[in-house]
Amino acid sequence: MRTVKPSLPRREATIRAAADFAIVHAAAFASLTTVLLWRLWDTPGVNGQELADALRHIYITRFFPLSFIFPAVFAWSGFYSRARSYSTPYKWRVIATGSAAATLIYLFADFIWNRADIIPRSSTIMFLAFVVGGTVGVRWLKHWMITSRETEPPEISSLSRQTAPILVVGGAGYIGCLLCRQLLERGYRVRVLDSLIYGDSAIRELREDPNFELVSGDCRNIQNVVSAVNGVEAIVHLAAIVGDPACEQDRQTALEVNYAATRMLIEIARGNGVGRFIFASSCSVYGATDLLMTESSAVEPISLYAQTKVDSEHALLAATGADFHPTIVRLATVFGHSSRPRFDLVVNLLVAKAYRDNVITIFNGEQWRPFIHVRDVARGLIATLEAPLPLVSGEVFNLGDSRLNYMLTEVAERIGAAFPGTRIEHVSNTDRRNYRVSFDKIRNQLGFESVTSLETGIDELKSVLERGIVLNYAAPEYHNQRFLQYTGAPAHSNEMDAHIMAAFAAPVSPVVQTAAAGS
Repeated sequence: MRTVKPSLPRREATIRAAADFAIVHAAAFASLTTVLLWRLWDTPGVNGQELADALRHIYITRFFPLSFIFPAVFAWSGFYSRARSYSTPYKWRVIATGSAAATLIYLFADFIWNRADIIPRSSTIMFLAFVVGGTVGVRWLKHWMITSRETEPPEISSLSRQTAPILVVGGAGYIGCLLCRQLLERGYRVRVLDSLIYGDSAIRELREDPNFELVSGDCRNIQNVVSAVNGVEAIVHLAAIVGDPACEQDRQTALEVNYAATRMLIEIARGNGVGRFIFASSCSVYGATDLLMTESSAVEPISLYAQTKVDSEHALLAATGADFHPTIVRLATVFGHSSRPRFDLVVNLLVAKAYRDNVITIFNGEQWRPFIHVRDVARGLIATLEAPLPLVSGEVFNLGDSRLNYMLTEVAERIGAAFPGTRIEHVSNTDRRNYRVSFDKIRNQLGFESVTSLETGIDELKSVLERGIVLNYAAPEYHNQRFLQYTGAPAHSNEMDAHIMAAFAAPVSPVVQTAAAGS
């Protein structure tokens, strides 16, 4: 898996380390000099030469030998490696914390070494303030000078917003309709490619916006895709047969939409010079594990849906190059209300059952899942779109928040609290999915955190049901698998599409080959 290394080149890291070392010594000199001047001003008759000699002695014999603690702690804290990839506010916190830690370690070492001769308290407080202020301040000044000149090269600058649209493939879906709204609110032009299999109600009012454009078509149809990709600046690929039951409903269609169409979209995007490509994958690729999963953990897909996501990830990362910059975003389990409501998602379904029946059934309640509100998914996708390319090109991010890792039993308890009197039934079945996920990477590198809690999402769904916005949550239009069972799989518009999809579906991994053969 390709990653962009955040470490500085050795020469640049050495220069920065030397600059930080100089800042530390300047802070020591400034604090000792300030103490000297204060004593001379505040204590009439004090021998200035003797005081100066004493402070010089402290600097030469005590401070200098221990000052090498600072570059060691700074390097260990990631000043010259990890911090380079952090979002700006988080970077300042890392630098400040590392500087304070180094100072405290130095003071402790000095106390052990010179127990009988304590450095003046006023000097140590000023020294700590000067070290933190200097290390953070120099970096802030450099950041300000760079951003104020606005000289970023085009490939890492912000998206242009008005000159070319963002293509959202699957933009009329559960996540896509909210992503389109957020992009429009931020001033972007938006183009949607969607087959409208679930209708256009989720984006109907957006069609009045002059910055919104709809291409109604199948992501498996090469003419539709070429038309949609032409002239766009970036692509967010959300189109998929989503969920294990829906994929099992028609395995061949799932393979085509989730994998073969992605491979075709990659080639068309590269041919049209589209650099940014955001792909919505899933944390379900981690399968069943008791470990805390990070982006570098081995994937263990145990369903066709998850396997098609893994194979699409591999195809995208293999295509990464100087002019093509895919980003893989593995979504936590999504919940919450959207303009295209869904009640085949675990939280949404349990809330609806609690509202209507006052009974909810939890299968394998000790299993873990990571959760994220659908609005936060849209926010996270935009964060990857707007990030500098060196941070996201060829990268994989888990999209969620570590605070929203819950056991299913805990989810049931929170729903029960919103619907007093609800009975919770626990049942075991053969579903082996179990995973807790770390979201530190997207928080540290892109500054993303969820803003909508599980409790808030539950309350919003409760309000939707109470106000009659959704009258029958069990209706097929709110369940992907039931809807496809009712309508049948979407057919190809012509025989050529079927042949093209067959070509892009091969070669595939052995797992998907086996799954496709059994369809």
